[in-house]
Amino acid sequence: MRPISVLLTNNALATRGGSETYVRDVAVDLLRRGHRPVAFSLILGDVANELRRATIPVIDDLSRLAEPPDVVHGHHHLETLIAALTFPDAPIVNFCHGWVPWEEMPLHHPSVRRYVAVDEVCVDRLVREEGIDPCRVELLLNFVDLERFRPRPPLPSRPRRALVLGNAAGNDGYVRAISGACGTAGVALDVVGASAGNASATPETLLLDYDLVFAKGRSALEALAVGCATVLADAAGAGPLVTADNYDLLRQRNFGIRALDRPHDPSWYGAQIAAYGANAAADVSARIRVEAGMPQAIDRLLAIYQTAIASPRGAGNPLQAAAAHCCRVALPLKQAYGMVEQLRAMAADRAVANAERDRLVQQAAIERDRLTGLQQTSQREIEAFRALPTIRLRDAVLRAPVVGRVVQAGARGLSKMLGN
Repeated sequence: MRPISVLLTNNALATRGGSETYVRDVAVDLLRRGHRPVAFSLILGDVANELRRATIPVIDDLSRLAEPPDVVHGHHHLETLIAALTFPDAPIVNFCHGWVPWEEMPLHHPSVRRYVAVDEVCVDRLVREEGIDPCRVELLLNFVDLERFRPRPPLPSRPRRALVLGNAAGNDGYVRAISGACGTAGVALDVVGASAGNASATPETLLLDYDLVFAKGRSALEALAVGCATVLADAAGAGPLVTADNYDLLRQRNFGIRALDRPHDPSWYGAQIAAYGANAAADVSARIRVEAGMPQAIDRLLAIYQTAIASPRGAGNPLQAAAAHCCRVALPLKQAYGMVEQLRAMAADRAVANAERDRLVQQAAIERDRLTGLQQTSQREIEAFRALPTIRLRDAVLRAPVVGRVVQAGARGLSKMLGN
């Protein structure tokens, strides 16, 4: 196959997520094979830096790409539409990586020659919700860079260390249910992800230290490839421990949302931990390493590119198709902008409230200091009064065994007389 130039688009190339690392892995392997990838996103960050370190061009403005690509590998509809408008003659392969995200909406446009779904759920979104002809949809299951994610040593007979891995994993929420189950089972638990503030740039090294992993999607696939026993889990719901019995079904579902169909219940997670088996996990890992390697996935991807390049442009007016898509996405964009304005107003109100709170706290501190000063002054005056010779004499008389009782009785009688 002759070298081709491939423009890969993505919503963001910042935080490491599923589609971000997919772009990175595909681009790096294409470059290794002699092709010419370039990545485009409006939001750049850590993943963009990784790509540039690999000598892959990264841009956030398509006007800087001086030659049209042979094919557009289009993730996410807005960035794919920008590519379609910038390079009207370039064939597009439009990918769908998710059932829920708005960004994964397909682009209906004559430049799109093929659609690619990463699991059966995405096929359903394209064909059964979006009305795309099944003949134009390819199923290309997710893959693992097996050179990067190498096998760990054999698992112990019972799990000692567990990891919750995912950008939605914080130190609360669904992690609490997992933590409770691990605590009951005597398994130490760590949490790694963007929400926990400790996202890892080297999951291939991180995973080697854990026996049991709670993850979904590509993260689950990578954990299985390393050899970890893996329970499906994410904010959307809880899933099962991956075993030889459920592997085929879960692989078709990308270890993702369709498998996360249970509530976050410590007893459910406890049952999955109890089903842990070192040999069973090794069997699943062996299948992953045979079936889900990156080379065969990229071979298939290149074949899809070639089909797209050889296919004629679709029917319809490209500008009208772009206008129709803009109409489709305009309302949610306006709603999102409205929400941003509301959030800004709320932030301003919160700043005013915080300033008033700080003023009141400062005023309360001043008043507390004033009262403390008055109390100290009163205490000094009382001590000075008690030190007077007359008061000291009175106290001595009152403490005397006989005289004191007589004086106190006389004082009570005098008080009653004055009261009458």
